[in-house]
This record gives sequence, C-alpha cells and structure tokens, in this order.
Amino acid sequence: MSQGTGQSIAAGRPPRGELRRNLCSSVTDALAYSVMVGVGETYLAAFALALSVSQTAAGLIATVPILGGAVLQLAVPRLVQVLGSYRRAVVLCASVQAASFVPLAVGALLGRLPVWALFATATVYWGAGLACGPPWNTWMESIVPGRIRARYFARRSRLSQMAVFLGLVAAGLALQYGRETEQLLNTFAILFALAAVMRLVSTIYLARQSEGEIHHSTARVVSLLELVRRMSRRADGQLIAYLLAVQVAIQISGPYFTPFMLGRLHFSYREYLLLLAASFVAKFAAFPLWGQVAQKLGARRLLWIGGIGIIPMSALWMPSQTVPYLLVVQLISGVVWAAYDLGVFLLIFENIPKEERTSVLTSYNFANAVAMVGGSVLGGAMLKAMAESMQAYMLLFGLSGGLRIFTLLFLWRVTADRTRPVAMEMRPLAVRPQLGGIERPLLAALDGEENGGDGSAHANGAPGIAGASPAAKPLERVGG
Repeated sequence: MSQGTGQSIAAGRPPRGELRRNLCSSVTDALAYSVMVGVGETYLAAFALALSVSQTAAGLIATVPILGGAVLQLAVPRLVQVLGSYRRAVVLCASVQAASFVPLAVGALLGRLPVWALFATATVYWGAGLACGPPWNTWMESIVPGRIRARYFARRSRLSQMAVFLGLVAAGLALQYGRETEQLLNTFAILFALAAVMRLVSTIYLARQSEGEIHHSTARVVSLLELVRRMSRRADGQLIAYLLAVQVAIQISGPYFTPFMLGRLHFSYREYLLLLAASFVAKFAAFPLWGQVAQKLGARRLLWIGGIGIIPMSALWMPSQTVPYLLVVQLISGVVWAAYDLGVFLLIFENIPKEERTSVLTSYNFANAVAMVGGSVLGGAMLKAMAESMQAYMLLFGLSGGLRIFTLLFLWRVTADRTRPVAMEMRPLAVRPQLGGIERPLLAALDGEENGGDGSAHANGAPGIAGASPAAKPLERVGG
C-alpha cells in the first residue's frame, strides 16, 4: 500500500547571482545531451548490422538493454543516499553514460565486437541514462524558480528538439558518406566518439550547476504489486494496462524496422534518414494541432483518435516497400503517433495523483520495459524461425497491426479523473527509428506550469497544454 517516504536531501540555496549561470549551464547540458542522442544510441542497431550481426539480434538491441537499464535504475535512491547529493548522483551517472560509448568506438575501429559486449554496453548506457532522471528532476526543482519554470523548460525543450534532429541528420549523412567511401565502421567510431564527447560536455555543465535546497517530500510509494492491483479498479491502473498492451503489440514488429530497411531492403542511409525525417516533421507539425483538439475534446478522446490511428501503421508497410510510398506512410505515422503520445502523457498526469507520480512512473517504467522485451522477443523468435525472410517481416507487420485492434478493449476501460489538460515538457532519452523516441516527462516543468509558477492559478484560468507548441515532443517514428 502507499506510504509516505519523508526523505529529503538538503543543500544550501544558491545565491541569486548564480541563477543565470545555472540556467545557461542547463541549456548547454541539454544541447550537448541531445546531440549525443541524435548521433549515438540512435544508430546502435545500424552499427550492429554493420558488424554483420543477425537482423534479429540487431532488432533486440533496441529493447533488451532497456530492461537491464530499468533494473539498474532501481538502485538510484540508495545511490543518492550514499553520495548525499542529487547533483553528485546525476553527474556520476552521466559520466558512466558517456564512458559507455568508448567500447563501441573501439569495437568500430577494430571492426569487431562480440554480441554479448554490444548488449552489455547498451545496458550500461540505459542503466546510467535512466538513473539520471529521478534525481535530475528533483534537483531541477530546487534551482529553477517556479515563476519561470514553465517558460524556461519550454524553450529548453525546443532547443533540445532541434539538437536531436541536427544530430540525427548529420549522423545519417555521415554514415552514407562512410558507406560510399568504404569507411563505414570508421564513421561509426567517429560518431560514437562524438557522442561520448557530447555527453562529457553535458556532464561538465551539469557539475557547474549549484544544488539548491531540497524540501521534504510528501511523495507516496506505490509498489509494483499495488500498481498491478489497480489495473482492474482505478483510472491510473486501467490506463497503464492499456499502455502495456499497446507496448507488447507494437514491439512485436517495432524493433525490426531498422533491420528490415537496412538489412532486408538494403536502403541507403540517405533513404533511411529521409523516412526518419518525414515522421519527425509530421509530428512536429501535428502537435500544436492535437493540442487544440485536446483542449476542446479532452485527453481521453484524443487518445481514442491516436489509439485507433496507430492500428494500421505497421500493416501499411506490407503493400509496397518503395521509398515514395513509405514516405507517405511515415507522414501519416507521425501525425497519428503524435495524437497517441500526447493523449497518453496528458492522461498520465490527469489520472495519477501528483504525490504518487514518481513512484507510479518508476514502477510503470519497469513494467513497460518488460512488455517491450516480451513483445520484441516474441517477434524475434518468429523472425528467426522463418530465416529472417521477407514473408517473416510481413507476418510481423500484419500481426502487430492485428493485435493493436484488441488493445481497444483495454482503452474502452480508460477514464479520466479530470477534464482539465495539464502542461508538460518532455526529456528525450533516445530516438527510435521504429518508435520515434523514448521520452520521460519533466516533472519540474509540470509543477511550475500547473501552479502558475508561484503556487497561484493562471491569471486567465486556463493552463497551457502539452502539445500547444512543437517543443513538447521532440522525436519521430519510423514504422510501427
């Protein structure tokens, strides 16, 4: 059952003169981090294929390490206690994440890297990355004043979005050049080294920021078992049951779009990048429009629009595999996934009480990783059993679409405790060519926006809504 934690870590509040330095350092951290996301882990599956790893293993590299990372991040509360500082915990985890690119760069230079080492390195990357999230959110609340928090994080998210996209495009073009000049693995080595440097820069600017006073928390702990019990009787549990069902359905095919394009269809990196960019631009354009829809119709109806819209997206890859056709599919995909993602995150914050968000989302992240791995392993087993043939891919795409129809049975039970949309910004964790991205909400930005920054209501009585600006969601999808 839920219980109070009552734990906090306090440090001196930074002098007012340090505020500008903190804010500027945080923006620099975000830019460097986002470039790392665009040029680094994004192309890990492509790197696996370049090392002649099987298409099935290349797909699984996108999901299995996340489960290992989700397990490792459970040790974060203990780490914060041992270090006695949220800032030290974040800096340490960010440093480990930067170092995780070193084995990848060395493997690329040598032209070989055992599959187990590839998965182990990716697991360390995800463990360190996920571990940064909870203490970073708490830390940011202590150094970014509530009166400017919403505006600040909105602008920071826009810059992050552009940096992810620029990194994504630059890396894709570099890989195409590397393939044409028969220097592909050397290009991967350069990209992974650049990712490590960018995360190191990010770490340096994290360390430059002060640590303000962390107030005692009123958060309640919701165990994974309690969350499972809620799935049958509470709004937050019913929503999570639907999200997990969708995750299993999409992951049956999702991790295998990169192997399909680069391994089976032998697309160039330029073509591969074009499909990523199409979905990215479509989502960028659709978010403000879906934000208006949510404002008028509510988050639950928006999720129904997205939930129905995503059903055929994987199956639409079956009739034709020409780039012009898939380009149209990707544009549609970006629009419907924007509706789904926005509806999901709005409902998460409508249905989950503020004092339980961190705990519920932590448990959900673990359950979500299990669902991802479960779906991807099932899809991988089918792909391997059918010798990674074209027919196998078509089966995965069709099955994934069919299973999404049944997820509507879970969506039917989803309700909304509130009708008032809330505002939020997102922190990108990775670009996924098949899913668009893995993100986590910025709880600090949310709290500042909900309360008008200083604990008061908005002057006009209408809070901002996530998706009202393109900054809310920085990532795109390819495929599923």
